Amino acid sequence: MKKLMMMAVMLVASATAFAGDSDVLKAILKAKTYAEAEQLVKSTLDQLASPAEKAKAYNKLVDLAMDDFDAQNAIVTENQVNKQMGKEEKPVDMNIMNNGAYNALCAAMECDKYDQQPNEKGKVKPAFADKNAQRMWTSPRFALVNAGQDALTAGDNANARKYWQIFVLSDAAPLFANCDRTQQKEFFGQVARFAAVFAYQDKDIDMANKLADIAMKDPQEYENALNLKLEILGDGLKTHEDSLSYCNKLKDVYAEHKTDGVMEKLYNTLYGIGQKDAAFKVLDDALAANPNNFVALADKGLGILNEKPEEAAALLKKACEIKGDVAMIQTYAGTALSLSAQNTEDPNAKRALYQEAIKYFDKAKELDPDRLNSNWGYNRYNAYYNYYGEDAPETKQAEADSK
Repeated sequence: MKKLMMMAVMLVASATAFAGDSDVLKAILKAKTYAEAEQLVKSTLDQLASPAEKAKAYNKLVDLAMDDFDAQNAIVTENQVNKQMGKEEKPVDMNIMNNGAYNALCAAMECDKYDQQPNEKGKVKPAFADKNAQRMWTSPRFALVNAGQDALTAGDNANARKYWQIFVLSDAAPLFANCDRTQQKEFFGQVARFAAVFAYQDKDIDMANKLADIAMKDPQEYENALNLKLEILGDGLKTHEDSLSYCNKLKDVYAEHKTDGVMEKLYNTLYGIGQKDAAFKVLDDALAANPNNFVALADKGLGILNEKPEEAAALLKKACEIKGDVAMIQTYAGTALSLSAQNTEDPNAKRALYQEAIKYFDKAKELDPDRLNSNWGYNRYNAYYNYYGEDAPETKQAEADSK
């Protein structure tokens, strides 16, 4: 009798260990459409018995979403053949196809989250990871790039962001850790930046920052993505405290990304809130590291133009030597020399400074004859007036040029 009781206990234990799917999971697995299964998963997820059951439920969503995607994708493939053979093409529902791709990718990553959790024995034995990684990575995942482009062309920015954002974020999913990224290398950074732009437009600042950081990892997108990040960081500044917080963020960015763009933004922000000493220190540090930094030379020259025109002239002249095709800097170099002349008592030295100023003003005129980017007109005329005299033909011509 005792032996029979022990066998009965063993049978009960075995039945418990190898119990089948719960009734909740069975209902999900019987669903015929993605919408039906999704609703069941959302409403009953907490009732599923284990991470393994939750993984199986989400994998059902993957299967159903892939059925939607594959059905339309098969028509696309068939139409390509029909087109070559001159046969009539079948209609394709791109909304079903694109949403199938999106839904399958989202469900696959959620499935993997539970699939990677330890089982009742404390061991991780994923049941779906390899298959889902293989069938998700290129198709349908890459299909979302074209889906986003089609949405953008149609003026549907919301779906463009939706498709591109999940394409980008899925790259970091553990499910795809071992996938080959060679095919996406050419366009991944650009898609990330576009997704960041749309997130920023939607005022989803945290996501915009995250996507911009991803885009910055692509050397081809680095500069544009960094500029976007700077714009995002400076969004919505209203108070002095906002500006101080922005400065601190810029300092953090500049510590990591020693670019002229970040430097200039930090300098301008510090200068704008009255921290001039700190602002000029940013430029001085940049010039200590590189005495030929055009941006730092130009910014400091402009910053001290009225207070220290002689020093400003030296900085701006050096900037012109480094980059001689910027009309605005040529104009300000001439202006700094003219201001220096006004502060000079010696007539010969004064005349020499105006003569030198004219060279820079003339170069600005040559570079920007219509004064689209640099208003050199009056200051140039004033330099001619002081060098040639009021009635000289050169002065009369400079006056005409200034109008």
